[in-house]
Amino acid sequence: MFENYNDLMIIEDVCEVLHMSRNGVYALLKNGELKGFQQGRIWKIPKAAVVEYIMQKSGL
Repeated sequence: MFENYNDLMIIEDVCEVLHMSRNGVYALLKNGELKGFQQGRIWKIPKAAVVEYIMQKSGL
């Protein structure tokens, strides 16, 4: 499912995977539901954090 993405994803990648807007992904990062960090002005989100978020939201 995530083979085409780097281990560190950017906002655009996460938007594509989660089918969310940029503002929605920024909100998840801000409230800590999705783990990530900023490198300068660019957000980096570990692929594992996206998988963890999906598993948590799906109840698995």
